[in-house]
Amino acid sequence: MTGKHTKLTFFLIAIVGFLTVCPVVMLVFGSLSEGLTASGDFTLAKYVAAYSDPALLEVLFNTVVFVVGASISATTLALFLAYLNIRTDIPFKFIFGVISIIPMMIPHILFSVSWVLLLNPSNGILNLLLKELFALENAPFNIYSLPGMILVEGLLDLPIAYLIIAPAMSAFDASLEESSRVCGASTGKTIFRITLPVLRPAILAAFILCVIRGLASFAVPSVIGMPGRIYVLATHLYQMVSTGFAADYGKASAVGMSVLVASIILIYLYRYLTSAGEKFVTIAGRGYKPTIIRLKRSKVPLFLILGILSFVLIVLPVIVLIYISLVPYSMVPSARAFSMMGMKHWIDVLNDPISLLSLKNSLFLGIFGATVGIFLSIFVAYVIVKVRTRSAGILESLSFLSFSFPGIVIGVGFMWFFVRTPLYATIWALLIGYIATYLPYGIRPLSSAFVQIHNHLEESSLVAGASYLTTLRRVVVPLLVPGIISGWVLMATMFFRELSLSVVLSRPGTEVLAVQILRFAEDGLWGRLSALGIMMIAVSALLVILVNYIGNKVRPMVY
Repeated sequence: MTGKHTKLTFFLIAIVGFLTVCPVVMLVFGSLSEGLTASGDFTLAKYVAAYSDPALLEVLFNTVVFVVGASISATTLALFLAYLNIRTDIPFKFIFGVISIIPMMIPHILFSVSWVLLLNPSNGILNLLLKELFALENAPFNIYSLPGMILVEGLLDLPIAYLIIAPAMSAFDASLEESSRVCGASTGKTIFRITLPVLRPAILAAFILCVIRGLASFAVPSVIGMPGRIYVLATHLYQMVSTGFAADYGKASAVGMSVLVASIILIYLYRYLTSAGEKFVTIAGRGYKPTIIRLKRSKVPLFLILGILSFVLIVLPVIVLIYISLVPYSMVPSARAFSMMGMKHWIDVLNDPISLLSLKNSLFLGIFGATVGIFLSIFVAYVIVKVRTRSAGILESLSFLSFSFPGIVIGVGFMWFFVRTPLYATIWALLIGYIATYLPYGIRPLSSAFVQIHNHLEESSLVAGASYLTTLRRVVVPLLVPGIISGWVLMATMFFRELSLSVVLSRPGTEVLAVQILRFAEDGLWGRLSALGIMMIAVSALLVILVNYIGNKVRPMVY
């Protein structure tokens, strides 16, 4: 490693270390401090108060049931879908690609709200419809329950579980199953004795990643759990820092330490499982050919199930939001409802200064924040892939660490830091927090892109007299355009929809869209919420389309 590489590596370690380690250190500091303004007065009183709270036991129970239930649902459904897509002759397989990508574009808070609008017991559209059809006195469904939370979170985590299991399913040698059947084993025994054991690393990795996402989830627990008085660790922390006359950040830090430690352990267990996948390799030589199973009579019923799932995941949330944004209040779709449609809620939102400010702030954070984040990601990914030293390994570990950060927990850590600086209660505090939390979303696509660029290209440029920065700008970066676009889109999307970190760091004047939507949900302003949510989805989709268009124009110019 040259001296310039050494300086660059340590400079990046300092930056990424600040972004990832600083909030953790401040979280520890805060959990031992008496208050935000008390520095140097350390005490264990916050731990005693946090873990002797009688409500904590119920919160822990709810958290375990919610997280495990949602993870099992998502992983099981993802396994089913991956098997249908890769191993069977089910038609219209492109739908699986849509299922795995499009739901990620719908912010979790809007997906949660759409289910509340359908199944809340007082005026949920589906409940009202069923009550009218069957003359029921009470609503048949109540979304404000643990099963309701598990249903919605499981659907939200389905795409990420599918994206982990599907590649493993593609690399599975079906001849192992055929050998099992030749030996007389039934289909069920073959699945449980051959298929599932070979896919075990991928299944466990998907399950653990869903558990991590469940622990960090705030949209579903806040929109569905809190109205039903069902609290998990995320909403328990939110209550500590946002309700009452005096927020108890010390107590929140003490509880947050447990969540953070559990998340870090789980993320490294996930990394171990994904790195151990080669122990279960079943394609090692020539002659591999995946066997497609003929569904025969089951094809139509299974395709209908797939169609219903696609509708529930993609179409239904958007349709519900559009419909509620146009009617004066929640009502069953009918001729009367359509005659009462209007743009009142849209006009109210466009005339609301806080909603317009939140849109402006989210656009700034999404566009400018993602640009800064992807610029940093280019240098970090370069060192991780090209330098390959012990220091580069430290940098990789630091950059991956933020994958395990639950937003609301790390927000509390940053709060302890920012309160002592001029950054407190400014948009820049949100920007730093967003980059710290979502930096891996920029690094991962760029790392994959760097792997495909041979070192000879850089060496030729350096031999010709170009500097490292010139080589990076004129040779490497143009070849990284697809990775840069992927990373920028991922980061911009995450920044634009971010909620859990924002509810802690956002202050009057720095409101963002997700926080404003949560406020509308808490106040029951479903029409305004739906109108603002449709704007959020439209702007997010427009950003993605625009960046991909620019990328397609730039790519032919690469030389």
